[in-house]
Amino acid sequence: MPIDAARALAAEPRSATITWGHKDVQLYHLGLGAGANPDKPDPATDPDELRYTLESRLHVLPSFATVAGGGMGAMGGLSAPGIDVDLAAVLHGGQSVEPHRPIPVAGTATLTSKVAAIHDKGKAAVIVLRADAADDDGPLWTSEAQLYVRGEGGFGGERGPSARSAEPDRPADRSVDRPVRGDQALLYRLSGDWNPLHADPDFAKLAGFDRPILHGLCSYGMTLKAVVDTVLGGEVARVRACRTRFAGVAYPGETLRIGMWEEPGRVLARVTAVERDDAPVLADTVVEHART
Repeated sequence: MPIDAARALAAEPRSATITWGHKDVQLYHLGLGAGANPDKPDPATDPDELRYTLESRLHVLPSFATVAGGGMGAMGGLSAPGIDVDLAAVLHGGQSVEPHRPIPVAGTATLTSKVAAIHDKGKAAVIVLRADAADDDGPLWTSEAQLYVRGEGGFGGERGPSARSAEPDRPADRSVDRPVRGDQALLYRLSGDWNPLHADPDFAKLAGFDRPILHGLCSYGMTLKAVVDTVLGGEVARVRACRTRFAGVAYPGETLRIGMWEEPGRVLARVTAVERDDAPVLADTVVEHART
């Protein structure tokens, strides 16, 4: 059944109450490799890493917004009126998070989600799902997931803006390697993404992969953590927004190479898989930040 863009865009937003605590934050950070930073001689007890793992020192990476409350807030937009698609044809094309203030270590919030836009790419449609979280003190974050749906284009809609951004014509100002543990996808999925693609070898083969792949949002969170740790002095509160395009996949056991270009008020990043000749993983990644 084709997408009814007008109906989907006119649908009323959906709201749900979400809660989280320090254990949810710690589990998420551990799923990103916190406590195993190869740049630290003893990462499990390093003060910089304890900010991600020890409840008495905890701060929250803004990318936690993608898993808070189980992580399915924006994805619920796929069940919105006018959206009837084959989930096997859906790819996560991009993600952005804009924190409006630091995310608390524990909290309760109202998450309001809706279909914000539907773009016609010809052979495919791109559905933009927006989720806004707010608590008693006001707005907390806005996140957007761009979902690429094969075979659903050609309905006469606008193509929408390009997600591509020009990469600086110079070597990266910084480059760090981050290993993906063999069990990392199994740990990360405990934060709410239960897609068997990331755990079941038989399911992964049906989807066209030799073995289970790492969650794209895990690569996204690992990249944001690397930028915070190496460019922003570990200050998560300086992050103003982080967006990326999922350009490829990563596998557990591989190494992510994160190249960073520093510009006033933002860091551009490119992420590749070292063991596969720097095959692309994330592209057009931008972390906007407050200056010191």
